[in-house]
Amino acid sequence: MKSRVFVASRASVLSVAVLALSSFALAQHEMQPDSMPGSPNLVQLVRTATQQYLNVNAATAAGYAPFLGCVTGQDHGAMGVHYVNGTLLNAGQIDASQPQALIYEPSNGAMRLVGVEFIVFADPWLQNNNNNPPVLDGQVFQFVDSPNRFNIPAFFELHVWAWRANPQGAYVDWNNQVTCTAE
Repeated sequence: MKSRVFVASRASVLSVAVLALSSFALAQHEMQPDSMPGSPNLVQLVRTATQQYLNVNAATAAGYAPFLGCVTGQDHGAMGVHYVNGTLLNAGQIDASQPQALIYEPSNGAMRLVGVEFIVFADPWLQNNNNNPPVLDGQVFQFVDSPNRFNIPAFFELHVWAWRANPQGAYVDWNNQVTCTAE
């Protein structure tokens, strides 16, 4: 009887360990930017579309300009310097190949492309889309109300860390791998 209890207990402990390791492995897999659930291709689409802007001079030639300097988190991480294209911003359209903002990290006197931000102003978007938030390749945009730290009207936004992995996920605003300290 004693050996059956020991075998049953050992099997239970082994089952719990396997489940725990499986959960840990799943969590590690989900942190990889290219494997985010819901939109496996969005990171790659953005990389392909923005490869031409790896050099910040190409971005400025295409109508992107820096907006508000390097954005850092209050408690962790950063976003970087947003180069915004006013024409794309005012168009109010969402297209994976045309982000409204390119995000650069200052590094050794140069700017390194790390991601993008899709931005649409809330009022016109909601009026033209039956009060539904924007969605791009399965990713729902976040709402940022006004007043806000950027001193712009309420908007919806979606970050895509296409050029720098983000341990929190490819679509999370703040990236602990990005810094403004080298500005």
